[in-house]
Amino acid sequence: MEPESKHLELTLQTKVESVSLAEEACLRVAEAAGFGEDECYRIGMSVREGVINAFHYGNQERAEKKIYLSVEMTPERMVIRVLDEGAGFNVKNVPDPLAEENLLSTSGRGIFLMRAFMDEFEVARGRTGGAEVIMSKRLPGPGAASPNGDSAAPRCES
Repeated sequence: MEPESKHLELTLQTKVESVSLAEEACLRVAEAAGFGEDECYRIGMSVREGVINAFHYGNQERAEKKIYLSVEMTPERMVIRVLDEGAGFNVKNVPDPLAEENLLSTSGRGIFLMRAFMDEFEVARGRTGGAEVIMSKRLPGPGAASPNGDSAAPRCES
């Protein structure tokens, strides 16, 4: 018999406050899954960037639109999905923030961070027609060493 996945879904309002709510929910799940402090920071920042993008670019800060957040815990990974009700976008058209002509621009930095901080990252057309950011992080192994050499990784701090 296969181990069961666990699933959490939240429907968020298109409000600035939803960014912190989404981050906090994901941090609690990450901590319960055994992620250390550094990985929790990366997960939290990725969720924050994904929800900010859904709020600002996807839903264009329109209060009547919703942001959908889901977290799935499989035996191997934590999968996070952020879906907006916007028009969607092609991730290939997002400017590279490391290109010389974009160094002073803030556009593309959130996508860059999500790619860097998560093990897997993609953008797909969502069921709402908007963009769906899908990112995942492999679960820490039992007794995984933390970067400072301790066998018990420090827990997430909220």
